[in-house]
Amino acid sequence: MKRRTGTILSILIILPIIAVVLSYTNHSIQLLREDRIYVPIGQKVQVDGRMLNVYSEGNGEMTLVFMSGGGTSSPVLDFKSLYSLLSGKYRIVVVEKTGYGFSDVEDVGRDLASLLFDTRQALALADIQGPFTLCPHSMSGIEAIYWAQTYPDEVTAIIGLDMAVPGAYENYTVNLSITRLGKFLADIGIIRWIPGLAESDAIKYGTLTEAEKELYRAVFYRRTATKTMLNEIQQVKANATFVGKNGTIDIPVLIFASNGQGTGWNEEKWRSYQRSYISTLANGALIELDCSHYVHDIEYRRIAKEMQTYLDGIRQ
Repeated sequence: MKRRTGTILSILIILPIIAVVLSYTNHSIQLLREDRIYVPIGQKVQVDGRMLNVYSEGNGEMTLVFMSGGGTSSPVLDFKSLYSLLSGKYRIVVVEKTGYGFSDVEDVGRDLASLLFDTRQALALADIQGPFTLCPHSMSGIEAIYWAQTYPDEVTAIIGLDMAVPGAYENYTVNLSITRLGKFLADIGIIRWIPGLAESDAIKYGTLTEAEKELYRAVFYRRTATKTMLNEIQQVKANATFVGKNGTIDIPVLIFASNGQGTGWNEEKWRSYQRSYISTLANGALIELDCSHYVHDIEYRRIAKEMQTYLDGIRQ
């Protein structure tokens, strides 16, 4: 009986190890196969020893800088459905942060000063000059507000794509065990076995071509739960608290608000944070949309139209 019990325990220990080895081996093979399509879109610039990817298109007088939310694997492709409708009138720029898209992955600090330094340096090295209209999604709303607080002459306006505001993180807690588990599952390729996980809203609802969808998936398996992303998540509450105490901003702000799905908050709670923030501004507006968090992948036509109308009003 003892021998049988020992055998069963040995099997229970060995089977998970075999599964991890097989998954990691498969993941490594698939990454090699995907190398043929993992071709960067944009230009690489070196910031503090790290290569960051900067994508731009269009030649308009006004420059729109799209800033990705936390954990968005491929910012360049994620925003494409929206910015492709705007690049005929504006200059479009997407800076992929460390740990995202085609940029390097590094274990670096993600305090606001570091985040903003990277973004501004990348723009300067790519010879893209301000002032800028910032278009942040989700978590990057905190960085956008900080940018406007710190360098007000560089920011013309903020167009928030369901952007987070400081109040949303007041009671925010990070489950380090879950985030680390997510990184482990990504690193060993377990995420490849989860049906539909790589099918982002940009793929499901946007206007990406089949080749671009294939590229997005290849980026996803390289840029999910990276150590840089984890550092950013762990730092966001402190960043939001700092921004919340750092004063209001005196520029036009328009926020496109989702119905809360995909944010971790229900609709009323999520929108209450955005409404409260807008109420503190002299020139703020909120447009509520009946769609989930990645609004720019779903309501891109309406958002593009509303953005142009809003920006035309600012220029007048």
